[in-house]
Amino acid sequence: MLDVLPESESNVLILHATGKLTDDDYQRVLIPRLEAIIEAYGKARILIEMKEDFEGWELGAAWEDAKLGVRHRTDFEKIAVVGAPQWVDWGAKIGAHFMSGELRTYDEDDFDDALDWIQH
Repeated sequence: MLDVLPESESNVLILHATGKLTDDDYQRVLIPRLEAIIEAYGKARILIEMKEDFEGWELGAAWEDAKLGVRHRTDFEKIAVVGAPQWVDWGAKIGAHFMSGELRTYDEDDFDDALDWIQH
């Protein structure tokens, strides 16, 4: 499940990921919000928080994630990933080489630091 957190404003999108992400999470939550930010502000700042109950992506969601990354590879100013399992952390760092903007990863206890960085 993907939830938009109330700290989201202007070009900053703060997300909380739990369980297994689905194609529906991308179609109803992430893609519309991200594309609205890009249309209004040109570049997006994204923070995604993953707690220990995060299980990864269903196949359809993984495909949407890959397509989204390719389609919007120049549309990110900053990306912060908080509390990700090590395999997600590695994947994010590899993917960052194919996208514009800056990526930082944070331990789950460092949400406030990540939020401060993404907002400024």
